[in-house]
Amino acid sequence: MTIEELFEEKSIKARAKAKEICQWLVNGDLPLDELLSFAENQSPVNKATCIEAVECATKKTTEIADEPLLEYMTHTLTNDEPRVKWESAKVIGNIAKKFPNSLSEPTKKLLDNATNKGTVVRWAIAYALAEILKLKTEINKDLIPKIEKLIKQETDKGVNNKYLDALKKVKK
Repeated sequence: MTIEELFEEKSIKARAKAKEICQWLVNGDLPLDELLSFAENQSPVNKATCIEAVECATKKTTEIADEPLLEYMTHTLTNDEPRVKWESAKVIGNIAKKFPNSLSEPTKKLLDNATNKGTVVRWAIAYALAEILKLKTEINKDLIPKIEKLIKQETDKGVNNKYLDALKKVKK
């Protein structure tokens, strides 16, 4: 089955599609660049499903991640679709440790979304920022005060806990 055929199959739910694509990525049956090219011209829902598959795959292995993936996910943080934002943020969080010297722009875009009205988006942003923070790079000079400010503004305990846990690890 091709990726086009998978998305044409209406009996398969989005989550199952994402899991299938995830396996293709992990097994090397689908090149990452091919998936991202496909995703670029899809509806927001299908694009989010593609990014969810990448999130699943990068959670299993960061070996598939490259600089163009980091750039793509950074760019998709500007998408209006909340699911695209949160899945993109989770991918960045999953692969951040692989690109410690390339996180300036992703960090800016993540911070732009840190006060999004959606709790799931804010949680995913907090996850990614926490992963970046734990790398203890030069970015932390500017990032720590911004995260401390976000903690004071944040109303969701789960989001705050992501930030607080990372700060504890960094300040040890």
